[in-house]
Formats: sequence, structure tokens, C-alpha cells
Amino acid sequence: MKIISSRELLKNRIFTVAEQHAVDPDGFEITRSVIQHPGSAVMMAVDDRDRVLLVRQFRLPAKKSLWELPAGRLDPGETPLKAAKRELMEETGYHARKWTKLASFWPSPGFVAEKMNLFLATELIPGEPRPMDDERIECRWFPQRELAGMIRKGALEDGKTLLGYFLWRSHRRKAKA
Repeated sequence: MKIISSRELLKNRIFTVAEQHAVDPDGFEITRSVIQHPGSAVMMAVDDRDRVLLVRQFRLPAKKSLWELPAGRLDPGETPLKAAKRELMEETGYHARKWTKLASFWPSPGFVAEKMNLFLATELIPGEPRPMDDERIECRWFPQRELAGMIRKGALEDGKTLLGYFLWRSHRRKAKA
């Protein structure tokens, strides 16, 4: 597919919405409204007791507060790892000595052009969080068993957090093998 036209419909500080028209070599055409996003970093901070640090904040689209892995948008010219380090410190106050990339994925590729980059952050050093003015964040450590129970009960609803949990479990199994 080749994009043959793109018209900006909305632009704000987080994303742009564009109507895009594309055609493939056989002449098949589609028109879609696409949310253009610079990408994001997701941090799975795990301490030396195998507890996972989650943040809780109100999410307007979900109309409720959700427990989730810390995450944030990539700033212009920023690599995913640099954004991960910055966002972990801003949202939780923690710094990590060791970073491992677990995955990159498209959370909703039907209409959102956002690539998420998931990192495992270990060997943690506590510090003071510095959330943005429009963020009210609660942080809490969760043992693996409690997270598994939350998933079974449907209490963990955030997609990046669910994916992160299962990738982390797989990573742990491979590391122990």
C-alpha cells in the first residue's frame, strides 16, 4: 500500500489525527482516519523480591482508575530506552541499573499509529517521582501471585500491562533454564 494523500483533521500536544488515502499496486484503495502518535515506552520495574511496580491513575477513556505499568510518550528525537528511563523516574522516582527490551508492539494498529516499546527494568534505585502537572499517580508493588490473581479476576484490564506480565514470566522461565 502506498499513501497517496493525507489530510490533518486534528493536532494536539499528544497526537495528530489524519485522514489518509492509500492504494496498492492492484488498484485497491482505502481511506482511513489514523491517529498519528510518536510512540511510547513501557517500563516493567521488578525489584529483587520479584515484585512488579504498577501505577494507578484515572483514565478518561476507561472512565475509571486503572492499575498499569508505567509508560509514556517518546519526546522528539528520543530513543525508546531514553524515554523509558525518563518516564520511570518521572512517574515512580525509580532509576534502574539494568534494562532489557522485552518487545515492541502495535497496541491498536487498525487506527492508531503508536508503537509501544516494553522494557524490563531491574536493579532499582529509589528516588523522588516528578509527575507532570496533569498526572495524579499512585505507585504500589505487587507480588507475582497477586498480579496473577488480579488477571484471573479481570481486575487488571490494561493491555500493555497484561502483555508485560506474560512476557516477563516467559523471560523469567528462560533465564532460570
